[in-house]
Order: sequence, then structure tokens, then C-alpha cells
Amino acid sequence: MTIPVLFLHGWAMNGAMFKDTAQRLGAEYDCYAPDLPGHGGRLADEASLDACAAVAKRWIDSLDRPILAGWSLGAGAAWRYVARHGTAGLRGLITIDMSPRMLPKEDWDLGLIGQSAEAILATSGKIVPQWPRMASSIARNMYALSSDPVPSREDIVDLLLAQDPARLRPLWNDLVAMDERETIAKIAVPYLVCSGARSRLYSQDAAHWIASQAKRARVESFAFSGHSPHLEEPEAFCDAIRRFVAAEGLSTPNQDQEVT
Repeated sequence: MTIPVLFLHGWAMNGAMFKDTAQRLGAEYDCYAPDLPGHGGRLADEASLDACAAVAKRWIDSLDRPILAGWSLGAGAAWRYVARHGTAGLRGLITIDMSPRMLPKEDWDLGLIGQSAEAILATSGKIVPQWPRMASSIARNMYALSSDPVPSREDIVDLLLAQDPARLRPLWNDLVAMDERETIAKIAVPYLVCSGARSRLYSQDAAHWIASQAKRARVESFAFSGHSPHLEEPEAFCDAIRRFVAAEGLSTPNQDQEVT
């Protein structure tokens, strides 16, 4: 029996970012990685966090209680799905290097590392006119400084320059406005919270906060990764999924397990 896994990619990326992961996981896993609205083959679709969650729901409804795995924007879409629909359709959840709230505030310092709310909000106005410069910055920040990943930073820049920044800007605004902290406590299925130890975007403290709030969560830290452990430490990432599945018995999910 294969284990269905639905991967949701990051902002300005596409589903192909999980092609290598699917190949490494092998025949025991039935992997899906659709392009999200405003990206790749869905470039013309409305680009919003709710639209991304709706795409996830259509896939989840068509599968046999998949593991839902979201990276960055994909994690936001996964949390939005849980906020709207609960976890009854899932056998497990994985999120990769993301915070449920990007903006700092008086009682929250686990958003984007080292950026004020004003600086984050100002980014929206730069997306279209400064897209080539932003593409270089994104490609640099999505990896640890010392990593030599595939795809390369140069390949990532090419991918980003092929995107339409005007389509991506509304989705960025949704991410900045996102606050899914209350959603985390609603996650009742087994949950693997993945964190890049060398991430330049989100601290490991954010991952541990998430794990402390969810009912059945554990943190997996990738020592040599930045924002993209599945690309920087691909075999370690796949091993983490395999161990998660084995430890939680997700290959034969208990239909009577606690769900919301």
C-alpha cells in the first residue's frame, strides 16, 4: 500500500521543487506536487492564500487521507486549509521552515528574522519594479551560505525571472497579513515541523513554538540547511519523512484517531 503525500511549494517557486524528493522517497510513496495559483501552470489563476488552500482541498478530497507537506508559502496554505477544514482529511502534516506569522509585534518575535514590520510591509511595493534584484536576493536567502544545492542559485534566479511578479504580489500581501497562530492548536494529526538550522528567514525557535502548540508535533532540524532542507539535504529530508511515517504508523492510519 502506497502512502499519498501532497507537497505544496514555496512562494515564486513551482511543484517541480519536489520532483527529486518524490524520486528519492520511491515506490512506497505516491507523491503529488501541483503548481499553486499564480505559479507555473496556474499562472493565470487568482493568486491568494485562500485559493492555494482551495487547491490543496481539491487534491486532498481526491486522495486517501494524504500527508500534507508545505514549504514556506505551502506551509501557510496548509495551515489555512486546516483553519477552514480541520484535519479529518489528513493522516499527517509536515511544514518546512515557516512561521505562522511573518510580521513581528509586541508579543511576537518569531517572524522573519531581523526585519521590522515596516520593512516587511514595504517589500510589496518593490516586487514589480525591482523583481530582478529581488530574484537574486531570494535565490541567495533560500539556501544556507555554505550549501551547494540542486537546483543551483543561478537556476533559481532563472526560475524566478520567468515568473510574473504582478501575479505574485497579491499572494505576498496575503502571506504578510497571515496570522495562523491559533490554527496550530487545531492540528490533531501527527505533525513534523522541519527547520533549517542555518535558515536566514526563520529561527528554530519558531519551529519549537509550533511544536509546543500542536497536539502531536515534533521538530526535525537540518544542521546544514537554510530555508530549503528538501533541496539542501535531500536524503536527510526523505529519511526524516520515513522515520516520521514509521514512528506514527502512518502507512496504515487509524481511522478513529483524534481529528478536528
